[in-house]
Amino acid sequence: MPSREPTWFETINPATGKTLKRYKSSTKTDVDKAVTKARKAFEKWHQLSSSKRAIYLERTAKTLRAQKEKLARIITQEMGKPIKESLPEVAKCAWALEYYSENGPKFLNPEIVKTDANDSYLSFEPLGVIGSIMPWNFPLWQCIRFAAPSLMVGNTTVFKPSSITPQSGLALQNAFESTGMITGCFSIVLGSSQVANHLIESDTAAISFTGSVNAGRMVAQRASSQLKKFVLELGGSDPFIVLEDADVEAASTGAVAGRFINNGQSCIATKRIFVVKKVLDEFLEKFVKKTKSLRVGDPLSPETDIGPMVGEDALKTLDGQVKDAVRQGANLELGGERLRRKGSFYAPTILTNTTPRMRIMKEETFGPAAPVMAVKDEDEAIQLANDSEFGLGASVWGTDTRRAEKVARGVSAGLVTVNNVVVSDPRMPFGGVRHSGIGRELSRYGMLEFTNIKSVRVYEKSPLAHAHVE
Repeated sequence: MPSREPTWFETINPATGKTLKRYKSSTKTDVDKAVTKARKAFEKWHQLSSSKRAIYLERTAKTLRAQKEKLARIITQEMGKPIKESLPEVAKCAWALEYYSENGPKFLNPEIVKTDANDSYLSFEPLGVIGSIMPWNFPLWQCIRFAAPSLMVGNTTVFKPSSITPQSGLALQNAFESTGMITGCFSIVLGSSQVANHLIESDTAAISFTGSVNAGRMVAQRASSQLKKFVLELGGSDPFIVLEDADVEAASTGAVAGRFINNGQSCIATKRIFVVKKVLDEFLEKFVKKTKSLRVGDPLSPETDIGPMVGEDALKTLDGQVKDAVRQGANLELGGERLRRKGSFYAPTILTNTTPRMRIMKEETFGPAAPVMAVKDEDEAIQLANDSEFGLGASVWGTDTRRAEKVARGVSAGLVTVNNVVVSDPRMPFGGVRHSGIGRELSRYGMLEFTNIKSVRVYEKSPLAHAHVE
């Protein structure tokens, strides 16, 4: 007999371990109704001019800015990131909406192509209803970076947030609806992976998914079986390369920012640190000192730098990766254990003498642990950086920027930054290679992922008829 769908689920505050709220899971019927509603909304929404659609995005941005404290508190209570990071997440969402509101209409202008026809051009038309399945680590931003460009094009969407962060998703739905946007343009369904499967198999035109590699494979298989377009963002194990001429003070500050952002739970966080031996001791001394200064505590306090991990399962996975490294000979420079306090807190951790075969170097690490490995030169750094199933982001540090840029070009990744940490930016395409995903989000390229790129040729007189007459 098929397994029954869970009727209810609870959210837990990872800082306290206490239940926040109970939610009723969406059924297959609920999903189908949401998609039908979105299809009806699409008939009106895509008929609006792009400049009129842009107005609603701008209004949503204003709503988010007006409610930033409330929304940031919801994020922090649901998934544990420090409030000092939740507030910028809300602001970044507003920025992305404003960016597409301003630039979306010109991105959609027909592209003129010279051919033998009198007029030839490419038009960019919406596909219809896009199903969106997003994770918990950036509960507003992950959705907005998909929804803003997709809505701008003229698509509508049905969004399934993580079952860890449903309130964040519902708050976002309220923000869109408060603008007077056509009902059904942005709908939400709640629940587990079974609800996600219903959404993939429903009458959607395409699917956008961010999550694990294994889940991404299943999404791709289900969507492909129905010949649906899909975009996958599946995480990374981003290398952080410190060359012998690097500004070590800046690089060590960047390593702290890049590794411990969002409590270490970011796809584009620094995951593997490679340092040329000549500067290893200096780098490590500064890196450890700065990491020790991070304040761990109540994520709702503006003084806190590191909050809890999202939950017990995530903490146990990270602890297993750290213990595996120590068993294989890695040295603990800092941390390496669960903190003795309520909630899912793990001590900021630094490991040295790591090797490529350790789990913490092979797998994606989603938590506050940083493996550091010495390399003899930039060639070895590039080789080790590319020795991964992932290829999302990377950063390279060196004062000779031409040399550092050459190293950056040698790293196989979708995003590479020289002398700064990797960040997502609505002006630049976001996505990776290999097991880090398929397709792009953000920028004009991301906006066009869910369009029909239509080729149009217009002849004043048919060349076939003309040839026949002659």
